[in-house]
Amino acid sequence: MDSKEAAAFWESNAETWTRHARLGFDVYRDFLNTPAFLAMLPPVAGCKGLDIGCGEGTNTRKLAQLGAGMTAVDIAPTFIRHAQAAEDAQPLGIRYWVADAQELPFGDASFDFAVAFMSIMDMAGTARVFHEVARVLRPGGFFQFSILHPCFAPPHRRVVRDAEGCTIHVELARYFDEVEGEVEVWKFSAAPEEERDKVEPFRVPRFHRTLSRWVGLILAAGFAIEAFAEPRASEESAARFPIIEDTRHFPLTLIVRARKAAVSR
Repeated sequence: MDSKEAAAFWESNAETWTRHARLGFDVYRDFLNTPAFLAMLPPVAGCKGLDIGCGEGTNTRKLAQLGAGMTAVDIAPTFIRHAQAAEDAQPLGIRYWVADAQELPFGDASFDFAVAFMSIMDMAGTARVFHEVARVLRPGGFFQFSILHPCFAPPHRRVVRDAEGCTIHVELARYFDEVEGEVEVWKFSAAPEEERDKVEPFRVPRFHRTLSRWVGLILAAGFAIEAFAEPRASEESAARFPIIEDTRHFPLTLIVRARKAAVSR
């Protein structure tokens, strides 16, 4: 699958995704992944940042509220339309662009840091994306991104729960399959049943790589890996939102921070 095909899937998802995420149905994002991502993030106040695959802009706005001067891109025009509407309503100085991460419309060394919140594993041309990110970062800049954990969220993953909804075990398979755009179909399970029944499911293209492949892509683009994190739901969050209770046993996501060399070699 190429980026144009992937873009068509994301454009078809964007309207419902935006509405449901803003209604609080993306529990994994709001109560697990984003808090863990921001906890690991170095100070960004006064820095120029790029958010890659920004969706409807919620996390971009969080970074701007931390004092970063933010630019953000997404391949789906509807996501950018909604993100820009939020910026127009409450300006934070964010610039939004419709763009393919394989061809970022910015000059070399334009940014102090880049981020990608749960987006890069859904992009075609992963190697090219890493090289583009390295190109637009200044020497010494960092790239922090989150992805589905390649070891614990391979193409086949099924959580087996007991009658009370507690995790018994997680079934995993197909780890070594290098998936190039396999389409997964699902809905936000935290949405009320009546809301889920009236919308079409999301169709999400997936580009799975093994952990060693991800590391190889990072290093080949000239980055040095600086930090890893595997978010785990707190007891309080798991009790409040049982859907994320499985992450008390196995991580669903992986956060990586990589840094571009301070000087050219």
